[in-house]
Amino acid sequence: MSLIIRRAITADADALCAVGRDTFIETFGHLYPARDLTDYLAHAYGPARITSDLADPDKAMWVVETADGAVVGYALAGPCDLPHEEVTPGCGELKRIYILKAHQGGGVGSRLMKTVFDWLERPGRRIWIGVWSENFGAQRFYERAGFAKVGEYIFLVGQTKDLEFILSRG
Repeated sequence: MSLIIRRAITADADALCAVGRDTFIETFGHLYPARDLTDYLAHAYGPARITSDLADPDKAMWVVETADGAVVGYALAGPCDLPHEEVTPGCGELKRIYILKAHQGGGVGSRLMKTVFDWLERPGRRIWIGVWSENFGAQRFYERAGFAKVGEYIFLVGQTKDLEFILSRG
């Protein structure tokens, strides 16, 4: 099945909330107590957060959809806010990139990442990514794209503390 990647618009907000929650649960849901997961999902993928991201002129979102318009993935990019001493106001960050497992493969992740990087990259701009320390597949994916580990930080999902790696290139 051919998947379409396009820039997200305000009308996509509800679908982005749903696919954000679904992909996070599918990928990481088993790791957290129910209350932590519920609290995190309401904050990270709630309508207020998604509509704010869509309205922010310094951020961009893309949807991955099927030919019949079902949203099966998305990406979010914008200014970097990772806790690293080398992050400057001019740095960019791939903040989220998720595709439902049933639609992974066939190069759609690479296509989506290229789309995001085409938007993020500028001469002299450093690009950053935060990735869970146990997400080895994503780490290999980012390494192939030229990223290297440059730091670590704690990422909260509710009250659960996850060790995240900070990756950078450029």
